Amino acid sequence: MADKLPRTASRELPFDNGTAIGMSHRWVGGQYCTILTAAGIVGCGIYDMETPAEFDQAIAIAKGTPACPLVEPEDLYGARIVDCTPKAKSFGIEVGMSGREAVELMLKAVPAVP
Repeated sequence: MADKLPRTASRELPFDNGTAIGMSHRWVGGQYCTILTAAGIVGCGIYDMETPAEFDQAIAIAKGTPACPLVEPEDLYGARIVDCTPKAKSFGIEVGMSGREAVELMLKAVPAVP
C-alpha cells in the first residue's frame, strides 16, 4: 500500500533577495507546487484568490497546462503570474511577470531578521 501514499517534498531555494521554501505535492491524478516566503506564496493555479484576499494575504498564482503542468517549485520560476491578491499587488507584483520576479518582490517586502 505504500505506493498509494501521496508524495510531498520541500527544500530551501536561494534567490537574490533571500531564501524561500519550495514545496511539491503529488497524489494519484494531481499535483501542485508552491514557493513559500515570509511575506506570502507564489503558487500554481490550484490556489483560490477570494479567501486569501479576504484575509489580506499575499498570494500570486501561475497556471500550467495539462501538457506542461507546474509540478516542482522551480517550474514556477519561468511561469507567468495570472492572478494575485491585492496584498501581493501592494508589493509590486503584476499579472504577466514571472514567478521568479514575484518571489523576489515578496522576499524584498519583508525586512531581514537581524
